[in-house]
Amino acid sequence: MKQPFPFSAIVGQDEMKLAMILTAIDPSIGGVLVFGDRGTGKSTAVRALAALLPPITAVEGCPVNSETPAEVPDWAGLDTRRVAERPTPVIDLPLGATEDRVTGALDIEKALTKGEKAFQPGLLARANRGYLYIDEVNLLEDHIVDLLLDVAASGENVVEREGLSIRHPARFVLVGSGNPEEGELRPQLIDRFGLSVEVASPKEIDTRVEVIRRRDAYDTDHAAFMLRWQAEDAAIRDRILTARKGLKELRTPDKTLTDVAGLCLALGSDGLRGELTLLKAARAYAAWRDDTALGRAHLRDVAGMALRHRLRRDPLDEAGSGTRVARIVEEVLG
Repeated sequence: MKQPFPFSAIVGQDEMKLAMILTAIDPSIGGVLVFGDRGTGKSTAVRALAALLPPITAVEGCPVNSETPAEVPDWAGLDTRRVAERPTPVIDLPLGATEDRVTGALDIEKALTKGEKAFQPGLLARANRGYLYIDEVNLLEDHIVDLLLDVAASGENVVEREGLSIRHPARFVLVGSGNPEEGELRPQLIDRFGLSVEVASPKEIDTRVEVIRRRDAYDTDHAAFMLRWQAEDAAIRDRILTARKGLKELRTPDKTLTDVAGLCLALGSDGLRGELTLLKAARAYAAWRDDTALGRAHLRDVAGMALRHRLRRDPLDEAGSGTRVARIVEEVLG
């Protein structure tokens, strides 16, 4: 089985790659929504991210990736409490997935063969402490959307059916991709994504040629291609780990907090989630750049991805949301 296409080998799409890196530095940012044309590398970037992420420490065999033996749920029935490193989980949620597959349900095999009432974990359990990826998220069925909204708000999955009463942690970074021409996304779900990016096919001949060249090398000389980009991916992984440490020491001046609030107020974003997400994204970006204090330059660079999907629609303003954010950023931050 081939390894995923290297993250560092993806040509262009810098905003999308940066958004994913920021969520790897600080998962509490809340995930990434990627909208764009077909064939622009959305799914490729998510698959590549899985191979790029630093490993997590978890109890061996734990279905919810518990960090310590004390956190392992009773229903897991583990005989071991050994802790080891494992890859950060990146779980696909297919469009046709049933509610039982997403949340978990009664283990029918054990019920029939042993007469035991056991819990079969679902995709949300496997995604805990990792990423949950939904391709064509705008086509997701409404009852699954409602379920995800509940879990995203509480960080816990609750299953009460068929005589079962199960609770387990379900904290994950939600990544969704889709083509806006195929349908709109419900506003409640859009608001749960921390960052939003728009991708498009490259317009420059040289860029398109480089995309073709790298993809052809990946398909025809896979081993050599992976070896060529292995060091680049390792360097990004090391920077992510360094940024996670630097995040704890980063200074956030009060004047920067005033800038954050003023910018969101000028944009008319609903609630305070915009301010909190902008602040977290800007801090992660500053740590990624190895800066020691948060400033206006960091806010400018991440404001678009943190706020463009939070704007109210203005029928009198024909400019896109990204253009509106850029205009207000210049007015407020100078």
